[in-house]
Amino acid sequence: MHIEFQGAAGTVTGSMHVLHVGAQTVLLDCGLYQGRREESWRVNSTFPFIPSAIDAVVLSHAHIDHSGNLPGLVRQGFRGPIYCTKATQDLLNVMLKDSAFIQERDAEFVNRKHRRKDLLPVAPLYTQEDVEQTLPLIRGVEYSTEFDVGEGIRCRYEDAGHILGSASLMLSLKENGTAVRLAFTGDLGRRGLPILRDPVFIGSDADYLISESTYGGRVHAPVEQMETQLLEPLLRAAERRGKVIIPGFAVGRTQEIVYTLHNLSVAGRLPYLPVFVDSPLSVNVTDVFRRHPECFDEETRTILNATTNNDPFGFDLLTYIRDVEHSKELNDRPGPFVVIAASGMADNGRVVHHLANSIEDPRNMVIIAGYQAENTLGKKLVMHQPIVNVFGEPHELKAEVVVLNSFSGHADHNELLGYIEQFDRQRMRKIFIVHGDPDQSEKLATDVRGAGFSGVMIPSRGNCIDLC
Repeated sequence: MHIEFQGAAGTVTGSMHVLHVGAQTVLLDCGLYQGRREESWRVNSTFPFIPSAIDAVVLSHAHIDHSGNLPGLVRQGFRGPIYCTKATQDLLNVMLKDSAFIQERDAEFVNRKHRRKDLLPVAPLYTQEDVEQTLPLIRGVEYSTEFDVGEGIRCRYEDAGHILGSASLMLSLKENGTAVRLAFTGDLGRRGLPILRDPVFIGSDADYLISESTYGGRVHAPVEQMETQLLEPLLRAAERRGKVIIPGFAVGRTQEIVYTLHNLSVAGRLPYLPVFVDSPLSVNVTDVFRRHPECFDEETRTILNATTNNDPFGFDLLTYIRDVEHSKELNDRPGPFVVIAASGMADNGRVVHHLANSIEDPRNMVIIAGYQAENTLGKKLVMHQPIVNVFGEPHELKAEVVVLNSFSGHADHNELLGYIEQFDRQRMRKIFIVHGDPDQSEKLATDVRGAGFSGVMIPSRGNCIDLC
């Protein structure tokens, strides 16, 4: 019995762990690595194992850095079941199609450049056809229900409170008379976030734990400050009649921001300020949210059941945009107004066009409300670089940049540590700290050791550890 760490080890993206139990080989997550174009292509196009040898995949949630290479796995020969929660299954139906569209368009962009230089063409990582072969393999299961993954492997999902359908896993493993329990947090959410239920502890009786550490060394502002943190800069921008551009992650962050704006509008705290959600994927994902009220917290269910104002994802000043022409019209529309557009790290999608048309005007504002990876446009905006390249052209950053850290969907240092401290210290044999930049993983690991856990390690990509 052993596990190989083949992704999100020493880095944040590309979650992928290979579990070997008896004759069974199971993949925990199958995410895309996100970074520089050449490095991402190299990591994502070649798996460190034979895809057809994988018997099953168990997903924690639908974010692309955890699920985005499933079609690539199928393209290279995988034909087994893919397990996830029912809400994740519905999200994958729209998100994988969108990802394939991006892969195809990205290959077209590269090939236009290659043709000018007489270089060989490249193929997309996967296509829409690969997604169509992937979707029938997905098996949606309920929270808190054990299911068989393969001989000697049973799994149970509990709500991780990170995004719609996100789950922590408890895997019961048996081989040659040896039985162990492996817990995997996936990405852990925060208590008190709007819309979703709070994280559910997976259970203290684990022998091994794989824990994320995205914010392992940082502490977020309290969730209670979300409305005020968002309202204050909006009022400032509205007073100078500026445009507010918010790069929004299509799953989770966009819905949280819309929900917060809904509450501010209903309470009469938000002045006349039109809001546009300019992302076809965000529109489709919001439709999936509406189909899964079982994932909502009590406050959101109360809003849904009310006779008035009963859509937490819509209010009078909100417009959802699907077509490109309507999106382009926003370029010439005078402020003030708000645009929420994908992608969340501003590295592709419609938000890049809005930024190109807005950041050189000091009346305008960019609100960053999520994690920004190195080398992305979003990270450069957070760092307030005076000149940033957008579509390869230099732009002066004159717009105000506001960073909101209360909107994070990831548990912070204290929340991760508090979750881990619920496990049985005497029973726990090893804790693997993954899914974090090295400094964040190390800070979390240090305090986990200080809390009385031994055997805490930060695996590197390719590490193989026995579970016995």
